[in-house]
Amino acid sequence: MTTTDLTQRLTGKVALVTGGSRGQGAAHVRRLASEGARVIAADILDVEGKELAATLENEGHTVRYTRLDVGDAENWTRVIGEIEQEFGQLDILVNNAGIIHEVPLEEETQERWQRILQVNLTGPLLGMQAALPLLRRQKGASIINTASIFGPVGAINNGAYCASKAGLIGLTKTAALEFAPYGIRVNSLCPGGVNSPMTEADPEGGVVPDTPFRRRANLEEISGVVAFLASNDASFITGTEITVDGGYTAR
Repeated sequence: MTTTDLTQRLTGKVALVTGGSRGQGAAHVRRLASEGARVIAADILDVEGKELAATLENEGHTVRYTRLDVGDAENWTRVIGEIEQEFGQLDILVNNAGIIHEVPLEEETQERWQRILQVNLTGPLLGMQAALPLLRRQKGASIINTASIFGPVGAINNGAYCASKAGLIGLTKTAALEFAPYGIRVNSLCPGGVNSPMTEADPEGGVVPDTPFRRRANLEEISGVVAFLASNDASFITGTEITVDGGYTAR
């Protein structure tokens, strides 16, 4: 395979990225588009999403923005309908949208607990259900669910977040088994610390002291793995977790 082939390995594919307006989601949108995919960035951050789509369109990529509350089934039905109408296909679903809050378990409220689960766990379920009819029409479709290193392991003051990501890993494995007859691959991505606007004020904190590489991942280091899982290079990988954590969970 030539370098040109590698950089365009997603040509002809259509991808949907949730939480696609900023941070990891925006990086995934840019990377998938740079490899030839037509990409739909979905989010509730309309201003950022529209700006991202316009920028990438000006660079020659095919990128659309649409509003999506991932915890709302009707939103999912509308967005998948829009994709079918414009593109007639969907090859890649990246369930990236997620939220977090920190509080001790004894202070957790049912309202906050339910909100975390609605976005981080129910959202991917609704997305896979809504997208399945389009995905199974395609050869080699791929679903990538963004979990976390705090799915397999715990984190103080992050009970709801850890529970949602552990649940997502289990959901991913079940989907991989059920969707295998359609040739759809389903994997979870487990990042460790990642450089983003939220961590700029605390460059040395968080998981960094316990990460062997002594730093957080750059956004591109996460997006490269997403592009790999979306491509035919990962054609025999399904039902697993791909951990990108600089060695954090190897300790």
